[in-house]
Amino acid sequence: MKVAILVGTRPEIIKMAPLVRACTERNVPFTLLHTGQHYSYEMDGVFFEELGLPTPHTNLAVGSGTQAYQIGAIVTGLIPIYERERPDWVLVEGDTNSVLAAGLCAHKLGIRVGHVEAGLRSDDRSMPEEVNRILTDQISDHLYAPTEHSRARLLREGLPESRIFVTGNTVVDELMHQRPRAEARGVPARFGVTPGCYALATVHRAENTDRPERLVGILSGLSAAAAALDLEVLCAVHPRTTKVMAERSLAFGAGVRALPPLPYLDFLGLHAQAAMTLSDSGGLQEEACALGVPCVTLRDNTERPESVEVGANVLAGADAERIVAAARTMHTRRGGWAAPYGDGRAAHHILDALLASG
Repeated sequence: MKVAILVGTRPEIIKMAPLVRACTERNVPFTLLHTGQHYSYEMDGVFFEELGLPTPHTNLAVGSGTQAYQIGAIVTGLIPIYERERPDWVLVEGDTNSVLAAGLCAHKLGIRVGHVEAGLRSDDRSMPEEVNRILTDQISDHLYAPTEHSRARLLREGLPESRIFVTGNTVVDELMHQRPRAEARGVPARFGVTPGCYALATVHRAENTDRPERLVGILSGLSAAAAALDLEVLCAVHPRTTKVMAERSLAFGAGVRALPPLPYLDFLGLHAQAAMTLSDSGGLQEEACALGVPCVTLRDNTERPESVEVGANVLAGADAERIVAAARTMHTRRGGWAAPYGDGRAAHHILDALLASG
């Protein structure tokens, strides 16, 4: 069996790293393909180095652009690669344009598709990620649902039970693997903060950055939460957010310190020892839950309801008052909830299903 592992963005690199290692450990031949949807060293190359991953066999370097451009460029670029390599399976993860394009291209060429992190739904089709998830699940031959909740959603949508495997989420694999290295780096001290005495934030989703009223509300909420809880908020700023803030002459308020995009181990070192996470990232909701760090999600919905159900996460939207209220609530919590995202061996559970398929 030959497997093609597809990545395109920072989260995909992190979440597919355990599969690369599992294939290596179990002598499963694989090809690592990169679309280059994230293309800067800070958002991309540094992660391959830090996680000990091989250089991708191919990098399409599609870069930024409209959704239509990215999907078209990825499909066009992958056709000759798939035809040359002829993998038995293409594995994709998550909900980006890279995921949909790579899965669709494989499906059209008669190559089986495995979707890692299948069955996640926000029920908000105005989000491009939601459309990408739904379409990728529909064309996939294996659906690797991280939880029973995701499995149930796939079944309600009429997908065959024989295609669905509950595996846990590979993000937990990577957290467990890398956390000792990350914490040994003494990252909080390097940033002048004390473990447990700061909050960590990110803002990057288009639904927030492209709507001025939401971005202003979030910026105000971060500063107000810092004052209300007497916690400095360290905000790792995505390049898109930096660009939008500059264009609109927006700035972080008192109590919020902007950080550049961080290498994975530095970010994990800060995250694992933070008092709280405030973010619109889907993946960070899972990471915070697994790390035992309370999370305030800066969105009106989530495709990770398990984290809310166990008490690890609360939705605050983009209203400053709601953000402060949510931060007050979550500041009283610290771990102790049930872990909903698996046992840290999701990559091996996925390979078990692949190898059993023939």
